[in-house]
Amino acid sequence: MRILRSFGLWCVAFVAVVTFAVVLNPHGSNASARIAHLETLVRCPACDDLSVAVSNATSAIAVRDEIATKVHQGQSDNKILTSLESAYGTSILLSPPTSGLGVLLWVVPLLGLVILIASAIRLTRRR
Repeated sequence: MRILRSFGLWCVAFVAVVTFAVVLNPHGSNASARIAHLETLVRCPACDDLSVAVSNATSAIAVRDEIATKVHQGQSDNKILTSLESAYGTSILLSPPTSGLGVLLWVVPLLGLVILIASAIRLTRRR
């Protein structure tokens, strides 16, 4: 029975690793997939909480064209996002920044998850 439990845990771990690998690398190597992925990361300058991928505003179309041009020029994703951030400000990106106070938006949920897991483990050991 213990072997089955261990095997099950290894299967869950394997599925989790594969899922993270797919999520962290959602785009392929071709230009259109890169453009589509970058468009989902950038906020429409004229809209509230819409990516440029789904917005039809004039400013969103301009940003989409800028992304496509930079991808075809061979710029990296990070360089493209950095140039858009410097041109439009930090609010152009849909995900919070990973420096300064933006780190709290990443760390606090993770810390809460760790505390929740530790509490669950402690409660199961008491029983």
